[in-house]
Formats: sequence, C-alpha cells, structure tokens
Amino acid sequence: MAERYPIRPIELDEFDAFHHVTEQAFHEGPPSERARTGMLRRNELDRTLAAFDGATPVSSAAIYSFQMCVPGALAAVGGVTFIAVRPAYRRRGILTSMMRRQLDDMHDRGETLAALWASEAGIYGRYGYGRASRQAKLTIRRGEGAFVRDAPTDPRLRLRVAEPDAALAELAKVYETLLPTQPGVFGRNEAWWQRVLADPEDERHGASPLRCVLAEDEAGPRGYALYNGTGRWDDETFLSDSRLDIRELVATDPAATAALWADLLNRDLITEVAARLRPDEDPLVHLLADPRRARPAVADGLWVRVVDVPGALSLRRYPCPVDVVIEVIDDWCPWNQGRWRLTAVPGRPASCTPASEPADVIVPVTALGAAYLGGTRLGSLAAAGLVTEQRTGTLNALSAALTWDPAPWCPVIF
Repeated sequence: MAERYPIRPIELDEFDAFHHVTEQAFHEGPPSERARTGMLRRNELDRTLAAFDGATPVSSAAIYSFQMCVPGALAAVGGVTFIAVRPAYRRRGILTSMMRRQLDDMHDRGETLAALWASEAGIYGRYGYGRASRQAKLTIRRGEGAFVRDAPTDPRLRLRVAEPDAALAELAKVYETLLPTQPGVFGRNEAWWQRVLADPEDERHGASPLRCVLAEDEAGPRGYALYNGTGRWDDETFLSDSRLDIRELVATDPAATAALWADLLNRDLITEVAARLRPDEDPLVHLLADPRRARPAVADGLWVRVVDVPGALSLRRYPCPVDVVIEVIDDWCPWNQGRWRLTAVPGRPASCTPASEPADVIVPVTALGAAYLGGTRLGSLAAAGLVTEQRTGTLNALSAALTWDPAPWCPVIF
C-alpha cells in the first residue's frame, strides 16, 4: 500500500536520487552539469516531493509556482512536473498518493489551478485534469512561403539579427506584452529565460548555435524569433538541403508576425522550416497563400485542473453574459463538489457562489478544466456525453461564455 512509502519534500543533497527516478521512468541518462544547475535554479525544494522506500526515492513530483494568463486575468497556478514512479514500484497506489498530496498543497496555498504537460495523455484525466489547449508542429518547404496579397506590412519595421543572450531585455519586453493577453502563457524569471535560451553545444546534434532575429521600430522591439539551422548538402549535386528549426516566435502585432515569418521562410539555402509548439491556430496558416503548405500536425498541449472552483470561475473574465447554476462533480476535491451559481457580464468581475437551486448544467471537474482557458468548447464535451444539460438553453450559454480569443497556447514545456 502507498502508506508504506512516506511522502515528503526532498533535501538539496537528495536531488540527484530524486532525479534518478525520472531517469528510469523516462529512459534517460543523468543531466549534464549545466542542465542540473538550471534545474536547481528553477526548482522549489519545498514543492519537490518524493515517496521513499527507506532512504530511497521511488516516486517523484514537483510544482513550479507560476503566474499564468487565464482569460482576462493572471492566476496563481501550480505547474506540475517531474511526475514519475520507479518501474519496480508501479501499481502500488504511490502515484495516486502523490497527486493527492499535490492537490492538497495547491489548495492550502490558494492556487486556483494546476497545469501540466502530459507524458501520456491517458493518465491525468483520472485526477481531474482536462485537455485545455492544443499545439501544432508546422513544416514549410522551400518555395512554399508565399503570403496572401493582403498580408499586413509596416514600413517602420526593420529586422535585426542579434545574439540571444545579448537581446534578452528586448525578448523579455516582447514577452511581457504577450503575457497578460495570451491564456496559457506564464511569467518568466531569469531562470526560466535561461531555460529558453539554453544552447549547449553537445545537444545541438549538428545544428548551428541558437540565433535570434528581432522585429523593431523606433519605439523598440515588436517581435522576435529564436532559431537554429542545420547545414546539409548533397555531395553529388552540390545542392543544399539545409533546415531551419524555430524554437520560439512571439510578436505583439500582425505586421511584426508577418515580417518575422517572411524572413524565416525565405532564407537562402534552406529547404525546410520546422516550428514546434506553435498555437493550434497559428497566424502563419492564415498568412500563407496556400495554407496546406504549413502541414500542421496537432497534438494536446496544456492540461488544466481546477483546484478551487469558485476562485477560478470568479477570477477569469467572460465575453458574454451568463447566469447559470453549475453542478461540479469532483471526487478528489470535496471543497469543489456541489452546485455553484456563476454570474458574469463582460468587462466586470464575475461571481461564483454556492447555490441551492437545481443545477442547470452538470460538469465533471475534468471537463471544467478542459474548458477553463477558453480553447475547448463545453458544447463539444456535451456532444461526447461528458457534460449534461439539465435546463434547456443553459449549456449553449455557458459554453459561449467560457470561450475566449485568443485560444490558449503555452510555448514551452515545463
């Protein structure tokens, strides 16, 4: 039983043993000294848990304390990571105990939401997490980057190649503009920027150093792209078969977005441009004259778990009026279980209070987490039989109120 394996925060000198659990679970080797140093800088020891068999960690779990954008607001979010169980200790209830401990911790700290990237998509629904965003990989080949005729332009914009580390202040300025408006994006401190810009030579696999291009005008930066290239040549024909990989592209306006993409898609000697972890509805798809050439391969992104129903629903904003009684089904968090009246109008704080009236809509907490950031429609979940309307018309009203533009996107896996 899980009680045989006590759970507690690790000490600093236990970090390597803690990380060894994930190495076994994910079939990886130990981190480099650089990577280990970065992990320790981002790590919060009091939120880094292990289950122990004697003195040996047999399961791991950690939380990053994030400020994450949700529709119309910033929320305290627990970023769940390092979830693993040593192979010989699986199927003993240890993971369940770890997830229980994490939810209690987040609730005690007043965090309204938990979020994670799932290594296996079938695991986390049982703990109340719902698929809240999607991410896409885009692949565009040479000669396929032509834009629609009315693509936005701005003669004030200029592009400048810069060293990523030297341009950090400008990158951060652009990112901070995005933060309050893009659900799924979380605030970055210096340690997280170092993670984004990390570029160890032994992990490039033949690619160039990480490079940066800025879009700016006289007032300052309006966008950036981080990328590297891999030079390849056909020795017989002496034709280039080089590739450009975009790590991150962020812009504050459509003209800057178009300028950055146009530059990257038209580099000399490049036969393929690939961009991972892009928004499901990336603007590039609409900019391309032939949108099929983006070849989007879409997968799940963030998974969200509502830790505090009234806190979470009253915090975010809503694009249209809503007044419904929601019955939340949550076997894991008894403080969420029950009926709640959500009342909101655009542009004003919402209200979510206990309700005695009959439920208008019955929503499992997994479905609520999926819909919370505005990217998964509650109506689609109802069509799958996962949400139940009790009073005609209320499901459509709630589904519309929970949607949001822009759709959620998180540009980095944590």
